[in-house]
Amino acid sequence: MSGNRRKAREFAVQGVYQWLLNHQPTENIVKQLRDTDGYRAIDEKMFMALLNGVVDGAGELDLRLAQFLDRKPTELSPVEHAILLLGAQELLHHLEVPYRVVINEAVELAKIYGGTDGHKYVNGVMDKLAAQTRVVEVDKQRKPG
Repeated sequence: MSGNRRKAREFAVQGVYQWLLNHQPTENIVKQLRDTDGYRAIDEKMFMALLNGVVDGAGELDLRLAQFLDRKPTELSPVEHAILLLGAQELLHHLEVPYRVVINEAVELAKIYGGTDGHKYVNGVMDKLAAQTRVVEVDKQRKPG
């Protein structure tokens, strides 16, 4: 088995959060996270793809998210910003993951790590981004029959 994908997302959110706060190199973040309990059980390939994808593409991801935000990405809580960046990365660049899974995972991460109603905000933004970026998949899911 390739490891736990949900845990990979949790570690990726932690890494993106650290990067947003202090912009240290991802190698340092990964080294620190590897020493954390539970790291060995994750899908490391997925974790690395998500973390590096977000860090390398943060500008593009923020532009894609900005049209659905009610404030600048830099004004978001760092936790919710990290979760939205991670979800956007997955929606845009990991088409093998169904959009519903991406949204549900982002909402669950926001429930665990975000503010009281942060999961509702994340859900709304991710739903709009999915409708724009995964048009065929979303339409197929929403239309009966």
